[in-house]
Amino acid sequence: MDYLQRYQQWLNDTAVDDETKKELLALQENDEELKDRFYQELAFGTAGLRGKLGAGSNRMNSYIVARATHAFAKVISYYGEEFKQRGVAISHDCRIKSDEFAKIAACTFAAHNIPVYLYESLRSTPQLSFTVRHLHCAGGINITASHNPKDYNGYKVYWDEGSQIKDDIANQIVQEIQKITSFSEIPTYSFEQALQEKRIQWIGEPIDTIYLEKVKSLSLRDEEIDKNISVVYTPLNGAGSIPVQRVFRERGFHNVHVVKEQEQPDGTFPTIEYPNPEDLRAFEYSLTLAKKVNGELLIATDPDSDRLAVMCYHNGEYHALTGNQTGALLIEYLFSSMKEKNLLPSNGLMVKTIVTGEMGATIAKYYGVEVVNVLTGFKNISAISNLYEKTKEKQVLFGYEESIGYTAGTFVRDKDAVSSAMLLTEAAAYYKTKGMTLIDVLQQLFQTHGYFAEDTISLIREGIRGQEEIQAIMRSYRTDYPKTIGSLSLVTYLDYAISESVYIKTQTVSKIDIEPTNAIKFLFEDESWYALRPSGTEPKLKIYFGIKASSQKEADEKLKQFKSTVLSLSEK
Repeated sequence: MDYLQRYQQWLNDTAVDDETKKELLALQENDEELKDRFYQELAFGTAGLRGKLGAGSNRMNSYIVARATHAFAKVISYYGEEFKQRGVAISHDCRIKSDEFAKIAACTFAAHNIPVYLYESLRSTPQLSFTVRHLHCAGGINITASHNPKDYNGYKVYWDEGSQIKDDIANQIVQEIQKITSFSEIPTYSFEQALQEKRIQWIGEPIDTIYLEKVKSLSLRDEEIDKNISVVYTPLNGAGSIPVQRVFRERGFHNVHVVKEQEQPDGTFPTIEYPNPEDLRAFEYSLTLAKKVNGELLIATDPDSDRLAVMCYHNGEYHALTGNQTGALLIEYLFSSMKEKNLLPSNGLMVKTIVTGEMGATIAKYYGVEVVNVLTGFKNISAISNLYEKTKEKQVLFGYEESIGYTAGTFVRDKDAVSSAMLLTEAAAYYKTKGMTLIDVLQQLFQTHGYFAEDTISLIREGIRGQEEIQAIMRSYRTDYPKTIGSLSLVTYLDYAISESVYIKTQTVSKIDIEPTNAIKFLFEDESWYALRPSGTEPKLKIYFGIKASSQKEADEKLKQFKSTVLSLSEK
């Protein structure tokens, strides 16, 4: 079906309301916009749905939400009545239409006679993950587009273990979506009637407290830290405001300053174009406040409060930490503290992704903690927790990825900025009693373990043409890649799409024991590397770099050389 046929199908669908049809009819003279809205169905994958708001098959709207929920309900029903009656938990973030979409999803589940536990106001993604586990639900949904711009929304889907769905469940949902030829086939239910009949039940504060008690249980030090450390916090108008402030307050961190302009939930994100803490522009208001209150630690959480970024004061300046550095600092603090207190298990495990830097892994191994590498996406980190929850062979202590997502413990099976904010503040407060900033600790780690430097470059390519360009670039890198960069020789080429690793010197091919995905990685003789993969949630190609050197200067120079060489290929 081409884009014009899809467009006509929407106009002819009796279930599509007049207001939506009016919006679609206004597009008739704008073929480029029409094509972008209808050239495909909004892709449903293991991350659920994510797209721009608006009418059309390639947009986030009430019809796409209802259809996905209907399909999810059908899949849940496959697993039997007992599983189905465990119900689903639903939450939402601050974004435009998030609360509306949450109610549409709830009513669709109610029509399938699946109990719904619906949060009465916005909640964080990690709390939704916790809720699925705590209530023993069959699954869950969080309506959020995480850190995307304000004109996006999304639909994160969780299975009964509290982690985002994997390929098998996603494929079953897609199959059910494809069976639907008209939105009139999707059953619904009156929201008020569903509440009266308890098909939908409100949830809220009691679970908030239980979740935050679990967060606080991760603490490793209380009396021996400086709770007067000056913290500047911004939730970027998202879901982190209440839980992060509450956990700070209950832990006794009383010198916390919240950026007022970004404190209240607001899906228009009035102070920032791109509510992504990885973007240093997210700290503009925080830095202004920090200079007034002598802020020592600056923390920003993204709109659904699963990701966290950090800046810290050191020698008269504010320094931004990368996701790799923040993860390494958390690993050092957690494992050194656990070792000191005889809490570090002999079967401990740390999990990271294939595009995350090696510094955290090096530190973990130093403390005798085994390291496992998985594909990009926190669901793959959580899969390891799910596995060892059953076998009890290992204890997963920490999981993280370079894109500022971290989780300690296993009561949440997704990234958790709430617990990470608490632990990072605790770490900074502890090191302050030693006369050290987080930058001091980082420099100490470099001296002990080697100098690591990482970077990620995103090549943004929007629309149909953009997707074609991304695939063309991936094809070119698979056939035309540098065998040397500077004085370094390529040792191993890994193509995760075909699960193969090639040892360059002998051309020996080995299988990679990991699920196929569209990613490639190149390992060099000094443990430096680079990797490429298309983003699963945004129209971009991501190129990752990881460098190891014997000095900061060497690391910086080597990183510059790697970036120059690799990026030149993408411009051919």
